[in-house]
Amino acid sequence: MHHQMIRSGLLTVALALPLLAVRAFTVDASSLPPAVSGAMAQAVSPQVIAEYRLKLKEYLQARDAFEHEAGAYWGLVAEKRHGRYAKWRDHQTVTLEDYVLNQPPVYAGPRRPVNPAPEIEPEAPHRPRKHIPVVADLLRAAAEYFQWTPQQPATEIQFMRTYAHFAESAGLTREQAVRVYAFETGGDGKHDSQSGLIHGSHAVSTAIGYNQLLTTNTVELLAEQGPGLIRVLAQKAANLSGPARQAMEYKLTVLKKMVALARSVPDDWSAHAKIGESPQGWAMHAMVLDIDVGPMLQTHKLLTSVIFARKKGYLRPLTAAELEMMNLTGDGTGLDMVMMPQVMREQVPTSNFFQRGGYERNPVAVRHNTVAKLLAVTNARMDENSKETGARELAAAF
Repeated sequence: MHHQMIRSGLLTVALALPLLAVRAFTVDASSLPPAVSGAMAQAVSPQVIAEYRLKLKEYLQARDAFEHEAGAYWGLVAEKRHGRYAKWRDHQTVTLEDYVLNQPPVYAGPRRPVNPAPEIEPEAPHRPRKHIPVVADLLRAAAEYFQWTPQQPATEIQFMRTYAHFAESAGLTREQAVRVYAFETGGDGKHDSQSGLIHGSHAVSTAIGYNQLLTTNTVELLAEQGPGLIRVLAQKAANLSGPARQAMEYKLTVLKKMVALARSVPDDWSAHAKIGESPQGWAMHAMVLDIDVGPMLQTHKLLTSVIFARKKGYLRPLTAAELEMMNLTGDGTGLDMVMMPQVMREQVPTSNFFQRGGYERNPVAVRHNTVAKLLAVTNARMDENSKETGARELAAAF
């Protein structure tokens, strides 16, 4: 099931910051000579301490008032969202009254003051950063768990042509494919481009390729589209002979094992995510790199959104920006934005389509804070990135 999912990180940031000034290291007060500890205590006057405590009290009161207001706002957003879902189930019309029409509250009170005499306390234990697998990890996992290595293209143009052919035959338009590619990769991404490594040096997620599939996306697509993928690969194998056929048949065997693993759990995003986070899931994700299967996975990532919209009664062709909203936020949430008329798009805040944590960490959604503005900036970025070499080469491949 294609549940709501936003790729940007949704980690919750603690609102209460420590009362500690920046320290080069942590010390134990009992280990300090009496003269040193006494000097530390006398370095801050009672007046400074009193002023700090007053400012801290004012800050905490302001922050509490803001949190009360913000909690009520985001609670109403969730309530309205549930109400819209109920209306859709009952085939009722969704109106402006079904959205929160004011923007989220923004904290404008005093900053938390710095403690002039921080307590000496143990340093918090270091939490190692969670490892995000990169292409090399995927390849090692595929070799270990399936004794298989994906057949990567001899050139990027080869992958583009294969993707263009499958996407077009499946019903995607050149405009949809090229503009989404331009938005997702910056206009010059490769079949193995990974989020954070496209124009940087540190992977920020497992999203890879033209439409930036996460490990969970791959597991989900293998589970839901697996039988069709197997049929296509079996037909390719039947048209080959000699070593080429043997290689394709072995790839088909591996694909069948991956599909069976993906379908061994409930068709649920969380269940697929659990597999995706495992080394076996990394091995399955290596399929996005394969010249035969990768283009099909990239295509189905978008095609499932197109089909979802049709099933929900939205028969007009999706623009690339509308398709990208579904690609980014999940089919249900994206279609919520897509189905509203322009006059509503100009009034409905983007906060209606996010959880609080995700919204506050999404500067694009905050800055372009209505549906109309968010679609407009998406279109503008697509326009600009479509001028890049990769986007022009992909367009020519259709």
